[in-house]
Amino acid sequence: MDDFSLFLWIMTAVAVIVFIILFFVDAGYGIFRSSKWGYAIPNKLGWVLMEAPVAILLLLFWFFSDRKTMLTPAIFLIFMEIHYIHRAFIFPFLLKGKSKMPLSIMFMGFFFNILNAFMQGYWIFYISPQDMYTNAWLQTPMFIVGTCLFFTGLMINLDSDRRIRNLRKPGDTKHYLPKGGLFNYVTSANYFGELVEWTGFAIAIWSMTGWVFVIWTFANLVPRANAIYHLYQKEFAIETKDKNLKRIIPFIY
Repeated sequence: MDDFSLFLWIMTAVAVIVFIILFFVDAGYGIFRSSKWGYAIPNKLGWVLMEAPVAILLLLFWFFSDRKTMLTPAIFLIFMEIHYIHRAFIFPFLLKGKSKMPLSIMFMGFFFNILNAFMQGYWIFYISPQDMYTNAWLQTPMFIVGTCLFFTGLMINLDSDRRIRNLRKPGDTKHYLPKGGLFNYVTSANYFGELVEWTGFAIAIWSMTGWVFVIWTFANLVPRANAIYHLYQKEFAIETKDKNLKRIIPFIY
């Protein structure tokens, strides 16, 4: 087993451990923010610091690669840049209120994002087989299906985030049950969108690196979706009583 393969297996093993832990510990950001997670910084700044490195590092991986003139790797770069430019430089400034993010949470997200940027960028632009991501790859079922899923998940994620943002009027600090769109089926439609998005990306690049990212997305978001589901069941017992809402995957979980 080469060093990169070992790295991927270690990343997978750690994701499984994180998945288990997060069913017992609520990550202290957003609706579950707690002082026990230590010093906090403004939420907007936290998101920028946590997500921006991916957008920057992937560009550097691409720029210094001898494959930067190849179309297919450039398209994969665009896919990830669409997500991370939005997440780092647009999404934070759409957030309302003056919420804070624990510095510890920001650093954990920052560290994972660095590893993931390395994982995806090193594979796509450096060590994937030279004849794999040629222009012909754009006509494969993997690329076509994966691209459709990626943009479907992206649209679900953006729509769900918009619905959450619009729950509160300026100055309001109450919690509300998200409604409409896929929130008619799950309590964490935004997380479902992100899971679909990165599953699509993994199919499009057809690599273990993509699937390790999906495993991490699943490990991080599914336990949190479970915690949000139970919180909503308590806070909005009457509204959720007859809706048969699932946590993150419509009709399943």
